[in-house]
Amino acid sequence: MSSMTDIIFLLLLFFMITSTVVQTNAIKVLLPQSSKQETQKTIVRLTIDASLNFYVGKGAEKDRMVAFEEIEPFLLATDSAEDEMYVALYADETVPYREIVRLLDVANRNKFKMVFATRPLEE
Repeated sequence: MSSMTDIIFLLLLFFMITSTVVQTNAIKVLLPQSSKQETQKTIVRLTIDASLNFYVGKGAEKDRMVAFEEIEPFLLATDSAEDEMYVALYADETVPYREIVRLLDVANRNKFKMVFATRPLEE
């Protein structure tokens, strides 16, 4: 019986340690709602919060705040390192449309594939 307790204790310890490794997006953004949810292989994240702060991140790295002028060089540098790059836009639903259009212009100018992050419709 004691060996079973040891195994359960080790499993508990393993899951506690590995669950702390998972990083969630800590930037508070209220996404707009959408009826259709699809997932893409997201390589680069662009986030605009309600205060119009811009954040960039890729893969498992933590998002960092940047000025708007730094977004295009960051995307170009990431694009040169990846074969197929998707850019996911996380914009708070209160962000003015002109800010989203500015980011769409950057993506269009450089032929980036952009997807919009939304939350499911509440029924």
